[in-house]
Amino acid sequence: MAALVAAGSDAVALVAHGLTEHAADALPPLTWHTALTQWEFDPGITAALIVVAAVYLYGVWRVWRAHRARPWPLARTSSYLFGLFVLAFATQGSVGAYDDVLFYMHMWQHLLLIMVVPPLLLAGRPVTLLLHASKNPLHTWVKRVVRSKVVTAVTFPLVGVALYAGVVVGTHLTGFMNVTLTNPSIHYLEHGLYLVSGYLYFLPLIGHEPIRWRLTYPAQLFLFVIAMPVDTFTGVVLMQTNHPLFPAYVGRRNWGPSVVDDLHAGGGVMWIAGDGLMFLLIILLFVGVTRRGVQFNAGSWLEAVRTNRFRELAEVQAGAASSGAQPAAANSAGANSVRASVVVDDDDEAQLAAYNEYLARLHGGPGSPAGSAR
Repeated sequence: MAALVAAGSDAVALVAHGLTEHAADALPPLTWHTALTQWEFDPGITAALIVVAAVYLYGVWRVWRAHRARPWPLARTSSYLFGLFVLAFATQGSVGAYDDVLFYMHMWQHLLLIMVVPPLLLAGRPVTLLLHASKNPLHTWVKRVVRSKVVTAVTFPLVGVALYAGVVVGTHLTGFMNVTLTNPSIHYLEHGLYLVSGYLYFLPLIGHEPIRWRLTYPAQLFLFVIAMPVDTFTGVVLMQTNHPLFPAYVGRRNWGPSVVDDLHAGGGVMWIAGDGLMFLLIILLFVGVTRRGVQFNAGSWLEAVRTNRFRELAEVQAGAASSGAQPAAANSAGANSVRASVVVDDDDEAQLAAYNEYLARLHGGPGSPAGSAR
């Protein structure tokens, strides 16, 4: 009888071992060839990405049809579509295929979703495109939503920083990773969490959408710098851990590095690649600021206050003119130019140009009435 029990136990062990080997052999060892060719298509994600790309291209076509002399920039379209491709590769390409068996591939997936895809999508300016391509009542509704109190609160820069830090630390230094490896629905939710947190973090930093928040270059640089230690801290902790931090990875393959070595490699990816990507974005930010000139433009917090004050001054002068008072010609011309800029053109550069023109008129600049009088 004991012999039968022992034989049964051995059979169960053999079956379990066979299942483990079968699961491990489901994916071939990761090589340069499989990194480029291994894909696991998800019909739902693929369909969603196709729909999003089609809607964006439809908006581009509408802008082109209405303004053929000034079509939607090709660079924005290319950036947005490339962002969707990177999203597809991170979730369905080799990165997405091996994220359940190799921890360091999971780290590459997280970096792509939180630090690469959001900036690429933001460079495409989808909300601005929607405003350009839509008509009322959709146009007005979108403007109200973008400028609503809820969106203003959610897009507050420090909210994005806190969400970014919380997601990076909370998903890597807790048991959440084990849950994602055993529950596909939570795994999908994790992907969305990384995309949203990355989008909200980078939106006020490098985005040019019509939200209320506008940051100066020093403020942008500061928010970049304070987020870098989050990746460094997480990566160092993972590299210093000498035991399997995520047991769900144990027994998922019979090739490649050990579970602990894989954990250390993932920590290196989070630390070195994460800080490297952040540093690259800082360089791109610096190049963009240099091209347009380092200045406190009308989009900054300080200049927003100045612009609002100037707008109030223009309204006061307009009221004085309507009540019979005759302000100086320079003041009247300046007020009218700014008021027209505020009402007709909501572009920051146009407002700044109108403001500078007004100052020139006040100080009797070339071509101004005051300058001519002198």
